[in-house]
Amino acid sequence: MINLIPPFLLFLLLHHHSSTATATTIAATATISHQFKEAPQFFNSPDCPSIPSTTSNDPTVHVAMTLDAAYLRGSMAAILSVLQHSSCPETIIFHFVTSSSSNNSLLHTTISTSFPYLKFHVYVFQDSLVSGLISTSIRAALDCPLNYARSYLANILPLHVSKAVYLDSDLVLVDDIAKLVATPLGDSVLAAPEYCNADFAIYFTPTFWSSPSLSSTFAGRKPCYFNTGVMVINLDRWRAGEYTTKIEEWMELQKRMRIYELGSLPPFLLVFAGKIAPVNHRWNQHGLGGDNYRGLCRDLHPGPVSLLHWSGKSKPWVRLDAERPCPLDALWAPYDLLKPPFSFDS
Repeated sequence: MINLIPPFLLFLLLHHHSSTATATTIAATATISHQFKEAPQFFNSPDCPSIPSTTSNDPTVHVAMTLDAAYLRGSMAAILSVLQHSSCPETIIFHFVTSSSSNNSLLHTTISTSFPYLKFHVYVFQDSLVSGLISTSIRAALDCPLNYARSYLANILPLHVSKAVYLDSDLVLVDDIAKLVATPLGDSVLAAPEYCNADFAIYFTPTFWSSPSLSSTFAGRKPCYFNTGVMVINLDRWRAGEYTTKIEEWMELQKRMRIYELGSLPPFLLVFAGKIAPVNHRWNQHGLGGDNYRGLCRDLHPGPVSLLHWSGKSKPWVRLDAERPCPLDALWAPYDLLKPPFSFDS
């Protein structure tokens, strides 16, 4: 007869041994990697180009995202949505950037467990690169060093990756990402949906606008707000123009004299506003997380939808767990890979 250990006793035994480094790692890996379901595998349609391509045009789609424990649930949903709506999912390679302070092996295990077929790479972003440049903003989450990693993608990703789509972790696609990648860049470094009806002045302090030398930054261009959570970036042009250095210079000035309030967005606006290629607004129905203060429910902007973005204070998984969802959170829920409590495959 096999003597089964009672569940409660098993818990005590595991808890007792969790003080050792090895046991802690094993337990943590099991906890995080097993709380998400395995996603279905998606295959290319018959008319997708082969990899490697027999033509000079590389069909590979490179998607860059940051990855951390706090937004992991959102990241999993975003990945699933990209694959599910892609005509050629096998041509997509994900590039995940993680913080040097994160348990990166654990995050890697979690992704590979839920997406065992996924083509992806994980890169470690050194927090020290920006920790001395970050100024406090209106919301603590915006001050995380990893939030600034998008400014360093050209340095982080391999040199052979010449073009990438950057996506935030609080969004889902409901359209083929290949259409977004095909956005004409012209001579621009990046493309993003612009919102020229927004009050651009609010993104900078009176100190900035009262200084002729600073406000003249936008002379000769029509600056418009754009959300950096969805961008198509020509990494070769970024590297050649040393745009990371240009962004860092504005961050250094911000440390000396406060010229903006909102995290990593204003330096992007200072460098690129009025110089980017436009993307149809359908590719960033942003602000669904509400404003940065209260996070109240919001409706969709008028027009078609290809991407839903819960930018703002509140996130759909938090509101769903609290049983206080906004109506549009129901559109995010089908992509949630979190296992329900006490599921049989836990």
